[in-house]
Amino acid sequence: MPADHYLFTSESVSEGHPDKVADRISDAIVDLYLGRDPEARVALETLTTTNRVVLAGETRSATPVSADEMIETARGAIKAIGYEQDGFHWEKTDIDCYVHEQAKEIAQGVDAGEGKEEGAGDQGLMFGFASDETPELMPAPIAYSHRIVKALAEARHSGARPEFEPDAKSQVTLAYEGGRPVRATSVVVSTQHQDGLSQDDVRELVRPFVEEALPEGWMCPEEAFYVNPTGSFVIGGPDGDCGLTGRKIIVDTYGGAAPHGGGAFSGKDPTKVDRSAAYASRYLAKNVVAAGLARKCLIQVAYAIGIAHPLSVYVDLTDSQVDPAKLEATLRELMDLSPKGIRTHLQLNKPIYEPTAAYGHFGREAGSDGTFSWERTDLVDELRRAFG
Repeated sequence: MPADHYLFTSESVSEGHPDKVADRISDAIVDLYLGRDPEARVALETLTTTNRVVLAGETRSATPVSADEMIETARGAIKAIGYEQDGFHWEKTDIDCYVHEQAKEIAQGVDAGEGKEEGAGDQGLMFGFASDETPELMPAPIAYSHRIVKALAEARHSGARPEFEPDAKSQVTLAYEGGRPVRATSVVVSTQHQDGLSQDDVRELVRPFVEEALPEGWMCPEEAFYVNPTGSFVIGGPDGDCGLTGRKIIVDTYGGAAPHGGGAFSGKDPTKVDRSAAYASRYLAKNVVAAGLARKCLIQVAYAIGIAHPLSVYVDLTDSQVDPAKLEATLRELMDLSPKGIRTHLQLNKPIYEPTAAYGHFGREAGSDGTFSWERTDLVDELRRAFG
């Protein structure tokens, strides 16, 4: 039996964190390809360091994309984040492109052919999760951690707080009683800032954003509110630490409140089940919780490279009267979980991925342009009819 009274912690990082800079560049290039060819194949990695970016990976597209176009897309992503510093500047950074054509062996295993369905792009297992702890149906610690760093970035972009620089991290620890979150016991925020500010100055600048992000009355004790605990944080981003695509997969998902299959999302087109099947699993889990069938829902799917349909679908429910085996069968009826079926159902073959690169791939608002389509709750009525 799980404990009813415990502490749980999750962290988030801002769009200016070096790993998130890498994720954004990779996803911006995915969007560049998909905007020209919805069937393009992209597997792109980015490395960021002091005034240098390296692009590598493999692609295939009916409409070519040049190295120069990828480099300019990378510059645009860095500029949008707001890096104009001596050690990392969107205009001055050296960008090297080592992207090549996709290997034929991968293509032949994935592509559809005569009498053959399109297969998964790789083997692997993916998880989706939803919890009724927040309106977004996300675990509360990661939801509040995202809110803090996103609010700092919005204040920086708007000019309301020019003292903030792009790189930031947050960490929220919540107390659970009776299995429900009730208050914060500690909050940690580290944010890059303009030179000349004291630690106390930064603490007071950050405080209102933390208080606004948490539910009323949830603010942690003053002695457990840590802001830039090591002191000054002027040099940050890729100038302070190397960044790589795909190193923040727990920040991208559920903050450790649910398992992760191991595969990163950013830099991958939606034929890669690491990305698309994780989105599909979240979509199904969210609809299960939104339908009131469980307080929490965890879904695992598993694939083999070149094989169209999942090898397994597993459902685990918390506080539910629903038979998991029946729910597994129902979900497979409601959604075709082959790679092509997922892309069609969620309309994933669009340039919609750059916004996912920071503040989590889940718990976001589905947009009219197709962004975050996996956050829709359009299966609720069918699920209620099936289990009413």
